[in-house]
Amino acid sequence: MKTALSIQALSCCYQGQTILNNLSLSVEDGEIVCLLGASGCGKTTLLKAIAGLLPLCQGSLSIRGRDIVTEHLCLPPEKRNIGMIFQDYALFPHLTVRQNIAFGLRHWKKDRIETKLKEMLSLVHLSDFSDRYPHQLSGGQQQRVAIARALASEPDLVLLDEPFSNIDTQVRQGLIQDIRRIFKAQGVTAIFVTHSREEAFAFADRMAVMNQGVIEQFGTATELYYRPSSRFVAEFLGAGSYLPVTKNDSNELCSLLGSVYADKSLCAGNDAEGVWLLRPQNVNISADKNGIGVVIDQQFMGDCCRYTVQVADHRLVVNSGFVFDVGTQVKVDIQPHEPVVFSVAS
Repeated sequence: MKTALSIQALSCCYQGQTILNNLSLSVEDGEIVCLLGASGCGKTTLLKAIAGLLPLCQGSLSIRGRDIVTEHLCLPPEKRNIGMIFQDYALFPHLTVRQNIAFGLRHWKKDRIETKLKEMLSLVHLSDFSDRYPHQLSGGQQQRVAIARALASEPDLVLLDEPFSNIDTQVRQGLIQDIRRIFKAQGVTAIFVTHSREEAFAFADRMAVMNQGVIEQFGTATELYYRPSSRFVAEFLGAGSYLPVTKNDSNELCSLLGSVYADKSLCAGNDAEGVWLLRPQNVNISADKNGIGVVIDQQFMGDCCRYTVQVADHRLVVNSGFVFDVGTQVKVDIQPHEPVVFSVAS
């Protein structure tokens, strides 16, 4: 697959502080990549650096094999052929839907503009709203206009900054799936920024989890969730518990809940002592007066309950479709899975 975006050893500084530190990233043609992280991790800075809105200290950047930033070159934003979609949509309030979409096409021939307008309006299901103004549209419809405007100029890359944060929760998931369908139908290469792992899971093909200006791990949602490379990634992507284990020469993990064999590639470090990451769905509980666990907290999640179970000196987070009262004594079993173990010091 052809590389659409290549970033090598990129660093960005602001007022003497390093915001991005020797960062590299490769995005394939037609791929949707999420920059995921907490506020201040550098994800928006990276997006702006790609767009040409921030200066770089070092590094190189190319789009579809065309040099954008090198040691001796830095193309201005308008020369990069990048489409931008902002958190607040940035629509022109005095222009209609069709005028907003056509805004970047002013230098095209009239018949080509009309053809592209019809295509874009149909693509985002706004053909019947072409003469309305932004204030006459819902938030989701305004976002569709912003999408159509960004795609109309046929960019090599589309950048989205928190694109779903202003959308009502009730319609957000539907809009995410709709826009993903549009991007895939058009073969769009996109990078979007979010702090929401739920949005990242639903929208992206791959995710880059960022922390303090570097990419901690890059991969698919399932790779990062079930095989995190660090405790930071594991904890950022969802609930989990850590159970102390001892690892012997045959790579058997021994814990107070029994033993399991682990692939060496899943064990961080060569220490004999470690901590075993257990996701809530990795643990089963059942009421048992002789069980070694006690339910100490209950949280209703809608499709299941999330329990905190005390086992000796340790607390496990468990999802279950069964209802247990706080104080219930339970048997604790581990579901078969590929274990991930981190060193005690990590």
